[in-house]
Amino acid sequence: MAITRRGLMMVLSSPSGAGKTTISRRLMEAEPGVTMSVSATTRPRRPGEVDGRDYYFVDPTDFHLMVNRDELLEHAKVFGNYYGTPRGPVEAALKAGRDVLFDIDWQGTQQLQDSAPRDLVSVFVLPPSTRELERRLRSRAQDSDDVVAARMAKAADEISHYPEYQYIILNDDIERSTAAVRAILAAERLKRERLVGLPDFVKGLREGSGG
Repeated sequence: MAITRRGLMMVLSSPSGAGKTTISRRLMEAEPGVTMSVSATTRPRRPGEVDGRDYYFVDPTDFHLMVNRDELLEHAKVFGNYYGTPRGPVEAALKAGRDVLFDIDWQGTQQLQDSAPRDLVSVFVLPPSTRELERRLRSRAQDSDDVVAARMAKAADEISHYPEYQYIILNDDIERSTAAVRAILAAERLKRERLVGLPDFVKGLREGSGG
């Protein structure tokens, strides 16, 4: 009798610039069993991004068709663009015992909490200060001053949703923050309800304990 494990969905959320993307990349490098959820989005492709690897870039019409067909686990409108997680690849990974990492906001996290609470592990990443958050946004050199200002204005609202998450990480050091996420992952993988076949395995141990 073998014990297998159902995969989990780990969400990392934060205001833009707080470090969730860097933590996600480091976690993927350190944990081969984790796969990144690839979202569909209507936003324009940024330099260096690859369709199907970073995002599935779709037009608004196709995105709304995916919503109507119930092909998305979650979806939200952020800064004027739509984002959503295709259902099929995630469900296949969970059944195969692989863990799926999500880089989504609080709106998407709420939808996952409603639809799959037993599979969800939610982590919110806080910046050490608003000044540091702005510095990180500007250092990326990807957005205009207007976009940076909009992201900073949105940050306060995003941070207000931290109580909805199971775990909170203050990202003042990327190494410590990554280690903390790995510790959360290790503990969540051992949860009893994720161990498929455990009752039968234990039953076998008990029945064979005298022999």
